[in-house]
Amino acid sequence: MRASDKAYAALREDILEWRLAPGTVLGEVELSERLGVSRTPVREALGRLTAEGLTTAAGGRGVVVTAISLEDIDELFELRETLEVRAAALAAERGERGIFAELHSELLQAPALLEGSDPARHDYYALVAKLDDAIDAAISNSYLAQALRSLRVHLVRVRRLAADDAARLGAAAAEHAAIAEAIAGGNAKLAEAATILHLHRSLSHVKNSNVKASHTS
Repeated sequence: MRASDKAYAALREDILEWRLAPGTVLGEVELSERLGVSRTPVREALGRLTAEGLTTAAGGRGVVVTAISLEDIDELFELRETLEVRAAALAAERGERGIFAELHSELLQAPALLEGSDPARHDYYALVAKLDDAIDAAISNSYLAQALRSLRVHLVRVRRLAADDAARLGAAAAEHAAIAEAIAGGNAKLAEAATILHLHRSLSHVKNSNVKASHTS
């Protein structure tokens, strides 16, 4: 792996996992020492992160991790509904039903993962990512798939922003199972409806979590 790719992957993960919080200043000298690479790869990595919208130039302060506001969340979910609802419908029309039937079965077992330790929860998130990947492959539209992948980078940060509530995660697992079931049945309208319901409930949870956090901070 090239040094710039190594630096990019490490910094990207730290931002997505909130180890580098919004507003954190990313200095080239400090990062090069921490990551064990020269400043040039760090500079290239920061350029890629800025292109993704994860960092931004902040005048004399250099590069900082971008913030996520409630307004940003609303805008992300507006785009998310536009893209994901259409993708679910296309997957129902074009996808291999057996793949989604298997995913439906796996998602029905997801609550057991959510009752376990943090590694088990990572398995749940991996299962959701597997559904996303299956939808991306099924839609047979490289432009839409790329737009979805770019959007999900920011949605991972939003998910970390919300409280990791077991009840909500269990409900989300059931919602994902319903989406997979609708696609497996080839029912585009039902896939759209299941996706809209999931997005509505997800947005409500994220916003309510942030309102509660602001009242207790």
